[in-house]
Amino acid sequence: MIKLHRNICEGILFNLDQIFFKKKFADKAIEQSLKSNKKWGSRDRKFIAETTYTIVRYWRMLNEMMRINAEENSDYLWKLFAGYLLWKNIPLPLWDEFSSIDKDKISIEKNSRLNERKIKESIPDWLDELGEKELGNKWDSEIAALNKEAPVILRANTLKISKEQLIEKFLEIGIQTFPLDFTNDALLVEQRQNLFQTPYFKEGYFELQDASSQLVANYLDVKPGMRVVDACAGAGGKSLHIAALMQNKGKVLALDTEEWKLNELKKRANRNGISIIETRTITSSKVIKRLAESADRVLLDVPCSGLGVLRRNPDAKWKLTNERIEELKSLQQKILESYSTMVKPNGKIVYSTCSILPSENEGQIERFFSSEMNRQKFKLIEERKISPATDGFDGFYICVLRRLE
Repeated sequence: MIKLHRNICEGILFNLDQIFFKKKFADKAIEQSLKSNKKWGSRDRKFIAETTYTIVRYWRMLNEMMRINAEENSDYLWKLFAGYLLWKNIPLPLWDEFSSIDKDKISIEKNSRLNERKIKESIPDWLDELGEKELGNKWDSEIAALNKEAPVILRANTLKISKEQLIEKFLEIGIQTFPLDFTNDALLVEQRQNLFQTPYFKEGYFELQDASSQLVANYLDVKPGMRVVDACAGAGGKSLHIAALMQNKGKVLALDTEEWKLNELKKRANRNGISIIETRTITSSKVIKRLAESADRVLLDVPCSGLGVLRRNPDAKWKLTNERIEELKSLQQKILESYSTMVKPNGKIVYSTCSILPSENEGQIERFFSSEMNRQKFKLIEERKISPATDGFDGFYICVLRRLE
């Protein structure tokens, strides 16, 4: 039986307020609250994080179950939390905030709307319609899989340690990990815990990175000594992987429009023992033009809806809009058209997204090849779609293009 302590519950409500009303990202809100309350024990911290994520994930369903909305309830968050407790069959504490809740009137079995996919899987109407339109019968299983908690997967930094050695190192400190066949350097962590506090993270032995994301660099087919451009690098998880695959020999040019992300990449590269990554902020189109035909490989891991990683970012479905997805699709095509000029003849481009929508994936490649000029310049080599429902990892799309002579 779970014993609920008031300060722990208030911590969960604080997180929910930050996420839904202060519009903070869920991971940042939770991280900040845990840092601010160092007296919470590991079990409490785990309960706070997991409960917050679950309520965010099933927000719409809980609203329907409790028949509440934020505009009409001054104690809305307490009622939302009560809904979670009732759903999980956890007795409500005898607190004033729960005194007005009539448990007999809240019957999950009798509420037929809870069986509707958009309510049961807790997604906005527009997203349910879009998912069904683009994925048809596959949408049911995909959105159900995206509501499950994501496994903890890491990538061994082979510049410093082998996957087998890292397994042994973790065993020494009581952490069980298992190799995955899905990609070469991936390890599945048996129990969710804060790996960032381990000495092995500080020594740069690993990075947290889902197996799907790890596949992207593999499809680039890099070799030591190559010149590689990661054109939408962000904080650089894939740049780090590329550099490791190149044995830290050659050059990885990491580009992004946001300098603070590239600054974070520099810190990560230093911890990983990587010296071949050079960062460059995209301040204008001139940055791209100057790099024309300069790279053996170009990675276009483009900005996308992120629907393939909803397991990790469940709050994204409440912040995303149809209009935003349309904006992203225009940006994706613009990047594909203009950034593809950076690859040398006979070089390769990998276009990737963490989306499961065909319109962001194969639809963009089809649009790219609708141009006669692009058909003459490039050839589609292979495509890979990774399904949360079928493969069990984050939803990703990977497409390899080769520049012809």
